[in-house]
Parts: sequence; structure tokens; C-alpha cells
Amino acid sequence: MKKILFALLASVLLFSGVAHAETIKIGFNIPLTGDIPDVGESSKQAAEMLLKKVNDAGGIEVGGATYTLQFVYEDNESKAESALSATRKLITQDKVLGIIGPQSSKQAVPAGEAADDLETPMISPWSTNPDTTLDRPFVFRGCFLDPFQGPVVVNFASEEFGATKAAVLYDIASDYPKGLAEVFKAAWEDKHGAGSVVAFETFTTKDVDFSAQLTNITKSGAEVLFVPQYYNEVPLIVKQAKSLGWDKPIIGADAWAGGDLMSLCGDDCKGYFFSTHYAAAGAEGATKEFIDEYTAIYGKTPDDVAALTWDSTNLMLEAIKMTGGLTGDIDEDRIKIKDALGTVTDFEGITGTMTFTPEGDPIKCAVVVKIDDAGEFSFYKQVCP
Repeated sequence: MKKILFALLASVLLFSGVAHAETIKIGFNIPLTGDIPDVGESSKQAAEMLLKKVNDAGGIEVGGATYTLQFVYEDNESKAESALSATRKLITQDKVLGIIGPQSSKQAVPAGEAADDLETPMISPWSTNPDTTLDRPFVFRGCFLDPFQGPVVVNFASEEFGATKAAVLYDIASDYPKGLAEVFKAAWEDKHGAGSVVAFETFTTKDVDFSAQLTNITKSGAEVLFVPQYYNEVPLIVKQAKSLGWDKPIIGADAWAGGDLMSLCGDDCKGYFFSTHYAAAGAEGATKEFIDEYTAIYGKTPDDVAALTWDSTNLMLEAIKMTGGLTGDIDEDRIKIKDALGTVTDFEGITGTMTFTPEGDPIKCAVVVKIDDAGEFSFYKQVCP
């Protein structure tokens, strides 16, 4: 009887060991609640689509072994402190091999510090602030940086509208808009001379009355207004600007595309431009296949966040394959994945081709899209480094 029980116990332990070894666990640190829940929803939907696709195909092969995927989702509530807690939980309790997210720089910058300290590879799909990856060997991103995006917007506005004077309105309490506003101002004044940014107005997160700042902007002589804010903040700014008599171009950045801007802004935003990572309207090849599949499942066109999450997760999986094999020692495997990520070249994502710098930043192109009369984000032009 003892022999039978021992044999059964050994079988259970062996099965458990094999099952554990055959599963690769990836964590997602995303905003499922808070100020930008659409961002978290897009991230999770893209991830779930990829999870099903990979597991239905039998999993991924790493060094001759086949693994199925398990995704763990943590809600960072769109808060920096929650993103920090989520990072630590995913690493120390959930024992994930790598993390995708956070999306926004406000959460990605502090979360990146924790991931680096705990030596776990992290890819932020959407954070464009340089501080996210700066001096952090374990932290990567799937998008271009603001020092690249800022001059893209400056050059576009200067050439498209012939503007030499610009105004900026931004949230001084948030890493992304603050960093991008400062990059834009430096690039604009480098191109058009000191003082050519004739209004540099600020507000604080959660403010809803911008009339004082927009009145200053309207009177400043600016020929174009740059608003580097998230999709949920843009509509109120645009509506108030128009009500105060602003009838010149308003341009934005990639955060305009990370959510359902048009359901909030409607006709008020049509005709405006912003720099971003991809344009759904008119997409071809693998990008179109992704858009069609996503739309068929979820009933809406994937935004930038969904596309970048898809690319970033595939980047993590590609790096895992590049390790040549997992040892089962999670600390050692995390280091192997980090080393592999740093050597990725010519990765064909649906948001463009990426080659990583030693700092963890991809070299890739930006696109400028126009919000057309149908309310769609139409490709206008591509700008490469």
C-alpha cells in the first residue's frame, strides 16, 4: 500500500513539475480603472488575442521545449504608486518572467525603477519619456521617444502651416506632457529663435477650466497650438479653445490616439493632426491583418496602445526564444531575456521595424495622422530618424 501511495505521490509531483516548466508567465501592468481605462482595456484585449493565438497554435518553442503562455493582469489604476505596487507584486509574488507596461510615462517611470532594481525585464509599449529607460538595463520600450517626437511635430507644423510662433498648453504635474512640452519648446525655439514659443501655459491634473490659459494663448499671436495631453483631456481643451475664439490649428502627440478620442470630441477634433505610431486607416499587410482580426473580435478599430502592446508582447516572446533555452532558475532566465532584448535588430512589428539601442530604446519611424471628415485617423506622412 505504501509503495502505491509513494508511486502516486511521485506521479503527482512529476506532473506538477512538468506543468510548471511548460508554462511561461508574463505580467501586464496596465490601467484597467482610473483616468484612462480605455488604455488598459485596449492593452488587455490585444494581449488576450495574442495569448489565444499562441496557445491555440500549441505554444512557443524555446530551446527545443514547448511552452504555453499564461498572462497575469494587474490594474495600476492610472496611478504611479499603484504601478509601483503592481510591479513588485508581479515580480515577487506572481513570479513572472517579464512585464509588459505600464503604458503611460507617469506610471512607467517609477515602475521601471522597481523592475530594474529587481532585475526583471520590462517593456513599456507606450511610454515616450526618456526617464523610463534611462540607466535601466532591464527596461525597454516599444515606441519612439519624445526627443524624437517633439522635433517631428515642430517640423510638421512649421512646414504644413508656415507657422513661426507657437503656443503650448500642458499638465505640469504629469511626466509625459511636461517632458514633451519642454522638448517641443526647445526644438521650436531652436528652429524659429528664442521667444518664438509665445505662450507656454500650464495646468494641473484634474483641472477642467482652462479659460485663463487659453485666453492668454488666443491673445499671444501664436499661429498654432500644441496640446501634448491624453485622449480624455483633449476634448475639453479643444472645446474651450474654440469657445474663446481660437480658430487656428491645434496639433497633438501620440497620447491622442490611446483611447476613444472621437467619441468624446466628435466634430470638434476633425481636421486636426497629431504624431503617433501607426495609422489604422489604409493599413496593409500584417498591420491590416491585426486590425481586421481585432475588429472582428472586439467590434472596434485597435488604437495605438493595442498595436504597441501587441508588438511589445511579441518582442518579449522573441527575446525568450532568443535565449536558446530556459534554465528554470527564474533569476537567471530574467537576465538571459534582458540580454536577448538588447540585441534585437530589424524586428518587424505592426507599428514598424525596430532595432534596439543599448539603452533599451527602439529606432523606428513616426507617422503624422489627420483626423478626417469621417473621424478616422488617416495616414498623412511618415517621418523616420
